[in-house]
Amino acid sequence: MELYRLTAAELSRMMQKKEVSSVEVTRSVFDRIAKKEPEIEAYITLNEENALKKAAEVDEKRAKGESLSSLAGIPVGIKDNICVKGLPTTCASKMLANFVPPYNATVIEKLNASDCVYTGKLNMDEFAMGSSTETSFFKKTKNPFDTSRVPGGSSGGSAAAVASGEAIVALGSDTGGSIRQPASFCGVVGLKPTYGSVSRFGLVAFASSLDQIGPFGRSVEDVAMLYSAICGKDSYDTTTVRREYPRFEEKLTGQVSGLKIGIPDVYFGQGVSNEVREKVMEAAHRYEQMGATLVPVTLPNTDYALAAYYIIACAEASSNLARFDGVKYGYRTSNYSNLEEMYENTRSEGFGDEVKRRIMLGTYVLSSGYYDAYYKKAKFTQKLMQGMFHEAFQKADVILCPTAPDTAFTFGANSDDQVKMYMNDILTVTVNITGLPAISFPCGFDGKGLPIGCQLIGDKFSEQQLLSTAFAYEKAAGGFDLSRTLD
Repeated sequence: MELYRLTAAELSRMMQKKEVSSVEVTRSVFDRIAKKEPEIEAYITLNEENALKKAAEVDEKRAKGESLSSLAGIPVGIKDNICVKGLPTTCASKMLANFVPPYNATVIEKLNASDCVYTGKLNMDEFAMGSSTETSFFKKTKNPFDTSRVPGGSSGGSAAAVASGEAIVALGSDTGGSIRQPASFCGVVGLKPTYGSVSRFGLVAFASSLDQIGPFGRSVEDVAMLYSAICGKDSYDTTTVRREYPRFEEKLTGQVSGLKIGIPDVYFGQGVSNEVREKVMEAAHRYEQMGATLVPVTLPNTDYALAAYYIIACAEASSNLARFDGVKYGYRTSNYSNLEEMYENTRSEGFGDEVKRRIMLGTYVLSSGYYDAYYKKAKFTQKLMQGMFHEAFQKADVILCPTAPDTAFTFGANSDDQVKMYMNDILTVTVNITGLPAISFPCGFDGKGLPIGCQLIGDKFSEQQLLSTAFAYEKAAGGFDLSRTLD
């Protein structure tokens, strides 16, 4: 079997037994990239020379008998809004097309300590603004299950690379569903951690109070391994929380007996396709057969979630992206005669349409006369939603629902209808607004053979419960089927 087809956990065990080397695994992945990348277009920047050099260093350490982490020598893809020293970090934008950061994000420093191998920087929606990876300045990443369809977004490159064998695991970021929705569309596992459990230092900010870095993998164990490596307190990010984090992969019991699983009717209603609803409910009943109890939960303020999310996210984006003005770094227009023209033309030429749309919306809701009418009400709604979930978790240990209302759509299908595009996030944004963790894992396929994602939402810092619950389903289902995309 080709090594790129194996999970990180399988490869880790093989390398520890010295059955394969990191160089062999890394070469297998880059051979796969050479074959599939022209079709999938998951990467913006490849890192083959440095990756093979790092893999050789890991093999040398292992030969000397040094103690290594479970991720040592595992090829990892990095979303292109996470800074890696010496590698371009473009955010899939013309604005940062030539930016090479002089420092590492904290998550990269943590992966360095684990001796991971970086395959390269993965494509995304520009500045993480989108649900399809169609807003990238460089290319449109394809869904490995059907290349006429989108991989989801904004972390579409990360999900597609893992699903197609172009990376063993990957990092993405999730502001309103940008890990979970592409994981659903591409048939892989994606975890959005609790806000504050993973440092955002070195993540190019979209909406600072909503952004969170998280892992992709082909198995729950892979995701648990990668999350264990990146979580924890960071002095460079004051929003991170000091607490004890276990080695999550070591506590995957696969037991759900006695677990109370909440089923929110509002997440199964209008707008959710029949096939998605049926497959997710099948997953719920499988849990019931394993000894869990299904309980109805009420989430009464969900109808306001999407509006509140886009007001908060766009307001923060308009502030965060003000730094890109052509003065210190990034793109600068050549067409200007004074400072004001340089600012205006740089931003007009450097940002794509979706980024401009969100900046304008954010500036509007923060402007004099509209702050109270929009932004203040959105923040009030955020508090209501936090209380709503707090009440729900008095009745249930986890909440189960679809990740996305439908399976992957074709390129251009929603390009002329921004409201319809934004509706792709309707089942995921509440998690970011409330700072909760959630995981998406495959629970079947629709009639077209496209993956369907099941989402589990937990209370703050309940990642161990979420991972164990998802692992129980994976174990019962006999693993997740990626045979079509890995052949």
